[in-house]
Amino acid sequence: MSTAFKPADILLPEDTDMNKWAVIACDQYTSEPEYWKNLNKYVNGEKSTLNLILPEVYLENPYVSDRIDNIHRTMNNYLESGTFKEYKNSMIYLERVQNNGILRCGVIGMIDLEEYDFSKGSTSQVRATEATVIERIPPRIKVREGAPLELPHIMILIDDENKSAIEPISCKKADMEQLYDFDLNCNGGHVSGWLMNDSMIADFQSALDMLGDTDTFRSKYGCNDVLLYAMGDGNHSLATAKTYYENLKKAEPDKDFSNHPARYALVEIVNLHSPALDFEAIHRIVSDTDTEKLIAAMTETLGLSDEKSEQSFVYVTGNTEHTAYIHNKTSNLTVGSLQNFLDAYLKENGGKIDYIHGTDTLKKLVADTDGSVGFILPDMDKSELFPTVIKDGALPRKTFSMGHAEDKRFYIECRRIS
Repeated sequence: MSTAFKPADILLPEDTDMNKWAVIACDQYTSEPEYWKNLNKYVNGEKSTLNLILPEVYLENPYVSDRIDNIHRTMNNYLESGTFKEYKNSMIYLERVQNNGILRCGVIGMIDLEEYDFSKGSTSQVRATEATVIERIPPRIKVREGAPLELPHIMILIDDENKSAIEPISCKKADMEQLYDFDLNCNGGHVSGWLMNDSMIADFQSALDMLGDTDTFRSKYGCNDVLLYAMGDGNHSLATAKTYYENLKKAEPDKDFSNHPARYALVEIVNLHSPALDFEAIHRIVSDTDTEKLIAAMTETLGLSDEKSEQSFVYVTGNTEHTAYIHNKTSNLTVGSLQNFLDAYLKENGGKIDYIHGTDTLKKLVADTDGSVGFILPDMDKSELFPTVIKDGALPRKTFSMGHAEDKRFYIECRRIS
């Protein structure tokens, strides 16, 4: 099988303060605008990926169109002013020492969007692991349309229990050119990157081909439809790249897009079995609602009681926590049963939902927000990911997160898409 992951023409800044250049993924701290305000003060107008992204905390800002226009202008300015050095047909091996001191290894390259299908029940080589919310794509399309560059916060997982693909590269660092080595801001830890040579790239792609061998896959999973790449982080960003590319093809059906840069998206490949990857539940907070009415409806619909069952969660009001057991489940996962209820309830009664990383953050937000209720969900074992996606399709949206917010991908590399 030919792997969908390929070398890319990667852009990195020169003569730039990398500690200010690299910033956290745009979909983090969506309920904490002070994080982004403080980061903006720290960057203080210097060259930074902060000037090239739209933090999702500002998606509903009335001046969001002006922000997007400014992003596009800044991208063009960086390109025209010689900010970047381009590494043609390359892959980058990186090591990220997280804030907790644990090392995470990855490889940067590009994924072929022709091999990606985010629809539920997909049998493509690259698949979504959670339900894709179509309504979340158009605002992101507006950023990508007219943008000459892309910056990835996408992490794609491979199920490499024998550590045959990424991990062997770590022994070859002495033979590679080091491209960057610096501390990340805002407690992000430390990151280092090396340029892989042609033989290393060939070995890596061969290892990926072995993982995607049909016979090997069938014996492992009992399935002929090879799932080699499963989304870890950045599900909606990759879905946006796919939608943008498909829109281009529809707009010019007679044009050859086989080598168009928008056919690909820059991503980081990470091994599911990395010790740095802990799957943590993503919690929920619902605000602007009648909490008593919501809890009463939830209790009735889900059959909540104190009698133990296989599905349970904790809901938080003010400074009070309540453990609830579900007896009318509507999904194989607790998060699915709860999300099904919340989707139906909010559609009929109104209210706002947000997805929160970390129980302490959730509790603080609930305590500080009138008319809100928080939901603390159980963690998912990461070994369940590939078998579950293969068997059941995409999981409910925001089922899991890989680590804490500060451990998410920081924007460093760029690539031309126009």
